[in-house]
Order: sequence, then structure tokens, then C-alpha cells
Amino acid sequence: MESLISFLKSAFNNSMPGQQAQMKMMPRIKNSMDRFSIDAKKGAKKGAVLLLLYRKDGKIYFPLTQRHEYDGAHSGQVSFPGGKVEFGDLSVEHTALRETEEEIGVPQSSVNVLGKLTDLFIIASNFNVQPVIGFLEKAPDFTIDTHEVAEVIEISIDQLLDDSLQKEKEIVFINKIKIEAPYFDFNGYHVWGATAMMLSEFKEILKNFAS
Repeated sequence: MESLISFLKSAFNNSMPGQQAQMKMMPRIKNSMDRFSIDAKKGAKKGAVLLLLYRKDGKIYFPLTQRHEYDGAHSGQVSFPGGKVEFGDLSVEHTALRETEEEIGVPQSSVNVLGKLTDLFIIASNFNVQPVIGFLEKAPDFTIDTHEVAEVIEISIDQLLDDSLQKEKEIVFINKIKIEAPYFDFNGYHVWGATAMMLSEFKEILKNFAS
């Protein structure tokens, strides 16, 4: 864990893999490239999510959350803890930590922030989201807000780096639109869309650590 933290601190002082890494897991839909334009982000709501690293049973993990089924663009999807930048938030880092504490019960004061990945515009919900990376000194005891989160899913770094878990399938999206989407198959949970694109960039960074 210590060597990974040291590596990431150094990596965040350099340029990020950015859009090229994100695009590896981008669903193929009409005008999907618009998400990378400056104009597309104008007027978008601001959000932040947290990729939280911790050691457990000799491996390094991060949590994802399973959303409830609801009438909305991200119904039932697997995502990072996080949400909208609210009035009073001091920074996107503050937003990510606050939302994580609210959703899965990890105290803000226990998280050490390492840096940020490349922001990503989410077309379906008109959010420009900033992924924040942090770590814990010890494995957390999750306490979920059952109104927002159906389940916490713990994923290891080894799984993220396993190329055999990176797949592709047809997904039926809102309004019964069918799209071809790359996804990560983590223990039967299919992680696609914006979350997969953010993970793709993090995976690209980790490849240098693993090599």
C-alpha cells in the first residue's frame, strides 16, 4: 500500500492519461464525442466522486455502490460514491468526501486525498464530474444510506488490472435505446458508462505501477 501511495502521489504531479484512456470504455452512441467539447460542459451541473483505496486481507480495494432501481438515467447502475456540488462545499474534494460519508459512512476526517483524475461530462444527467482519489489507513466499516445505496461492492486493484474482466455487450438504455458498451465484469456486477471511463484512466495509471 505504501509503495502504491508513493507512486500515485508522484503520478498526480504529472499529466494524466485523460480522454484517450477514458475513451477505451466509452459507450458507442450518437454524438458521444460531444462529451469532450468545451461547449458541451457549459451550464452543466458540477459533481464529484471518490475512488477510495484501502488495504484488506493483503490486497488493495476500492468501493463501488449499487444504485436502487428508479425512474432515471442511472437506475440500477454501479458507481462511485459521490454527488452534486452543494452550496457550502469548499471544493470538489470536499464534495466527494461529504457525499461518501453520507452514502457509505466513511468519515471525511479519515480520508487522505491524493489527487484528481480527469473530469468527465456525463451527457445523460448533464453533470461534469470530478473524480477524486483518496486512501484510508485501515479498512472501513461501511454504514450505507439505504435510501441512496442498495449495496457496497468491494473491488480489488488486481481485478481492475485483469484485462480478461474488460468486456463488451449491448445495453438497453433509457427510452429503450440500444447501445454497444464496454464494461468491467466485477464478480458479476457490470460497470459501464462514466464510472468505467473513470476507472479506465485510473487503470492506465496503475499499469505503470504494476509493470
